[in-house]
Amino acid sequence: MAKARLVPAYSTRMGNAYLGDAVDVLGKLPDESVSLVFTSPPFALRRQKAYGNVSADEYIEWFWPIVEQIRRVLRNDGSFVMELGGAWNPGGTRSMLPYELLIKLGKIFHLAQDFYWYNPSRLPSPAQWVTIRRTRVKEAVTHIWWLSKSTEPQADNRQVLVPYSKSMKRLLKDGYQPAMRPSQHEIGPHFQRDNGGAIPPNVLTVANTRSYDEYLFKCRAAGVQIHPARFPPELPDFFIRFLTRPGQTVLDPFAGSNTTGQVAEQHGRKWISVEINADYIAGSKLRFDEAAAA
Repeated sequence: MAKARLVPAYSTRMGNAYLGDAVDVLGKLPDESVSLVFTSPPFALRRQKAYGNVSADEYIEWFWPIVEQIRRVLRNDGSFVMELGGAWNPGGTRSMLPYELLIKLGKIFHLAQDFYWYNPSRLPSPAQWVTIRRTRVKEAVTHIWWLSKSTEPQADNRQVLVPYSKSMKRLLKDGYQPAMRPSQHEIGPHFQRDNGGAIPPNVLTVANTRSYDEYLFKCRAAGVQIHPARFPPELPDFFIRFLTRPGQTVLDPFAGSNTTGQVAEQHGRKWISVEINADYIAGSKLRFDEAAAA
């Protein structure tokens, strides 16, 4: 039976934004049609947030039907990258929920690699134990899990090289004598090859400090509600360049302000975004100016 036709809330040359529940919209997408799912689902927090979240006890059960649809729409060489913050128990200890979810995900996906987003500007949290009782230090790192359908997901770290350090630039300029290091690793002549940059680590340092950008300005000017939990564009930028090629499709099932779609379009990737809140859809459309057609 043919799947029901999807009608986007708005479209651009490269993508479509849909208003609706993620599991319903994903259920209408073709099998193996997406190269990358990059998303940040609502966290399992103790307090209810404006953007919506479920309790830790309900989280995996709520999330799993969406996970199953994600796996179905992913290409065999595709990747599912998820930023997921940690949850806290009422007594001030860490919840094991993210690890329980990861273990269950590992039964239908491969864990290609774990990444860590270090946000040096993050406010002290959880406040009750960090700033009031002073029995914890502030959280500054968030897990980003890179999952794949196969053991050989499409990836190319040459697309995300970072500038060489001053010492490496000096080494490339002046040369060195190949030798065995104390660690027993041999530093051979191939280290003198200039590859255009260094391979990045799996720790992404991005300060999330934007209090003014085009999205915020346009939302305020239009009187549209601003999404309160936007992630910085540097995160989807890294994984879109690393794990996809121009013309391939990137999906964000919890699009919020649709940062993922905007970055995908900038890199010549097709994109699909899903957001259940109509106000956030209206705000995200402003990211694309006249390029978006309602």
